[in-house]
Amino acid sequence: MVRGGKQQAAETAGDQPRVAVIFNPSKQGVENLRKAITEVAALQGFAEPLWIETTVDDPGKGMAHEARESKVDLVIAAGGDGTVRSVAAGLRDSGLPMGIVPIGTGNLFARNVDIPVNDMRDAVVLAFSGLDRAVDVVVADITRPNGDTETHTSLVMAGIGIDATMISSTNPDLKKRVGWLAYVDAGLRALPASKPYRAYYRTDAGRLHRSKVSTILVANLGYLPGNIELIPDAQLDDGRLDMAVLQPRNFLEWLFIWRKVTWENPVLRKSAIGRQIMDLTGGSRRREIVYSRGRSVDIEIGEGAEEFEIDGDEFGTVVSARFTVDPAALIIRVPSLD
Repeated sequence: MVRGGKQQAAETAGDQPRVAVIFNPSKQGVENLRKAITEVAALQGFAEPLWIETTVDDPGKGMAHEARESKVDLVIAAGGDGTVRSVAAGLRDSGLPMGIVPIGTGNLFARNVDIPVNDMRDAVVLAFSGLDRAVDVVVADITRPNGDTETHTSLVMAGIGIDATMISSTNPDLKKRVGWLAYVDAGLRALPASKPYRAYYRTDAGRLHRSKVSTILVANLGYLPGNIELIPDAQLDDGRLDMAVLQPRNFLEWLFIWRKVTWENPVLRKSAIGRQIMDLTGGSRRREIVYSRGRSVDIEIGEGAEEFEIDGDEFGTVVSARFTVDPAALIIRVPSLD
């Protein structure tokens, strides 16, 4: 709603710290957002906030650059995962802290770092007074079917295959009504028609693997709503990427994957007894989902192109992708460890 950040910054008097709020004007609750941030900023001794709207063409990266040029002390990204990811791309390697106020539907990154997703004022207070934490950023260099190349960033996970097809077929109206549960509906519709594709992939400079896969995920974080732990060892500040290759051959093996991500990963593997149960039932030896870790991941599609997604947003089709990690490239505000 308000642009002209440089002019506002120049008019700010005194030595009060300044905050830029980058927000998606299409999201519900913008007026409540303005009220909460204005009140908390005053209580925290900040000058009048600088408000910068995102646009359809630029969901946040350019606005983050504008905030940096305005010499603010804090940037708050207010929106869904797309806004947070885009603002993070603009703040990458800047050392400028980013607070997050979730007003989207999935809010996957916020959930993974324990930022309140159902209490706006608590999220605002955290954005001003939380603990600064350096986290990794995933960099994806992709190649389109026409040969064009692009670079994107990810905070949660990116995927090539059925997960991206599921996201591209998600009903937007249903998503507005029920949030992340809309992905379940899309998955139930996409799974019966899904076909595996031939992929070549490797982690770091390791052995090149060739397999028929349903999807390949490259993650910074591995938790999804609904107590789904897709990639249990993924950590957002370990300087590593985590890759999960899903290669079920039939519907029964999809059920084994579902059991793994909803029961074995979040429950059984947390205890010695649970791990023994997994060994006895063969859960630790099954190959429907295979994990690996490294600083880089290279993926090439055997034939044609496949759907691509980042952090729950569709990104068209690709024929290849290279993922690398930028360690500790982003500073975010999170709850204290107390």
